Amino acid sequence: MNRALFVSLDGPKGTGKTTLLEAVTKVLRADNKKVIRLCESKSDPYRGETMALVNTLVRNPTRELELAVCERFADSRAWISQHVLAKQPPGSIILIDRWYPSDAAFRRIVPFAEILQLNIDRNVRVPDLNVGVVTAPDISWARAAARRRGLSSTVIHKLEEHVACTKAFERAVADHGWVLCRNEGTIEDATMHVISEIYRVLRCPVGEVSVEIDRDQDRRHDLSPQR
Repeated sequence: MNRALFVSLDGPKGTGKTTLLEAVTKVLRADNKKVIRLCESKSDPYRGETMALVNTLVRNPTRELELAVCERFADSRAWISQHVLAKQPPGSIILIDRWYPSDAAFRRIVPFAEILQLNIDRNVRVPDLNVGVVTAPDISWARAAARRRGLSSTVIHKLEEHVACTKAFERAVADHGWVLCRNEGTIEDATMHVISEIYRVLRCPVGEVSVEIDRDQDRRHDLSPQR
């Protein structure tokens, strides 16, 4: 593959996407791969306007407003697709923290099939590999609560909402054939799962790639309650 490989990691809050993305980046770079790490929220040139609209939706949840939020996100992704993704060097691997699959978790009124078509119509780049990162809802809820910034969600405030969000996202993963990564064990296991999927798309063997994870990072990852 000569163009940059585009990989998105999506999922509900607290599933360990950022920690996993950091670990995957470390392993790929150790294998001499050029990795570009992006975050949708930090790449969005209209972030202030986007979040203002999201906050309006939270106060007044209507289909019209949620559709407007979906359109705003799609417009932002179209801009990122054209001005950021398209300019990455050939042969590199782009890892992004969230893309349109996350709408399957956080949008409640507009069907995801409609959201997906909206993104396609706006020429939002389709990832070469979608990775859905999930855990049991009680685990991700506890992990999110243990973080310094807490849940940090504008739209999810209660455990039952988080459970519904997780179920909706897992249905979308199954419906669209995305890669499901259950991030409930060790960070090494989850990392090698994602690495193996990336190398499958690249059509090159995993070989002797090893995972050496910062133990402090692994402890941050393992904040789940005993089951």
